[in-house]
Amino acid sequence: MTFRSRREKLRHILSASACVHPGSVYDAISIRIAEDLGFPLGMFGGSVASLAVLGDPDVTLITLTELAEQMRRMSRAASLPVLVDADHGYGNALNVRRTVQELETAGAAGLTIEDTLLPAAFGEAKAQLISLEEGVGKMKGALDARGDASLVIMGRTGAASITSIEDAIERASAYEATGVDALFFTGIKSCAELEAIASATRLPIVLGDAPDELNAIDYLASQRVRIALQGHAPIAAATQAIYEVQSALREGTPPKNLKALASSELTGRIMREADIKARSAAFLGLKK
Repeated sequence: MTFRSRREKLRHILSASACVHPGSVYDAISIRIAEDLGFPLGMFGGSVASLAVLGDPDVTLITLTELAEQMRRMSRAASLPVLVDADHGYGNALNVRRTVQELETAGAAGLTIEDTLLPAAFGEAKAQLISLEEGVGKMKGALDARGDASLVIMGRTGAASITSIEDAIERASAYEATGVDALFFTGIKSCAELEAIASATRLPIVLGDAPDELNAIDYLASQRVRIALQGHAPIAAATQAIYEVQSALREGTPPKNLKALASSELTGRIMREADIKARSAAFLGLKK
């Protein structure tokens, strides 16, 4: 599957009338599992990227090169469309252009650029936002850098939880005017806030972290939400499983007595073992 066809699938999700939950992906194994399970989309979050690549918390230590390379590995492993959290674009509007170029060639179906001030400013414990004018400049830079018109670019704001819902609407409206393809919101706390956003904007909406009040998928769809994230439980589950197995081995449990391990059948399927055997037979003359 070409990168363009993946991007067109994401565009179809955004133009449809339903709301979907993406699978949280962060490496070759997780994206193949998400694809095999039938998720229509993968979400490569900044926090899971930092954890998977660096083992560090989400404090903007990961570099663009590392993020793009991880996306490239996932693009090779599966054909699932992936939406990438590109944080602040790794700098100013000119850096945003480079970010778009790198993620486009790495195979991302879409990416988000946010208006949070990153890295955090010295002496400031609370998240801050860049100015509206700088945010608009970043969106323009992102759109200008796009080589493939099918690549989805989303304007993202966390203003709802940092300043006010009114500020979030003002920023979203300004980003919408630049020509971005969708609007990504974090920090929305209630149905009333979501409805205010939906009334003031026209583009498809992507919802990040949200309270239980905003979990009804049919309601979300009625408010033009086309993608609703569900957090990043898979990497948390994988971390716990690895910890438990390593702990058991360290305590002397024989490998044959370990429980809840992936079967050879599942491992072979995720590794695409049948495909490799078929290619070995066709190209190397090996028996299947």
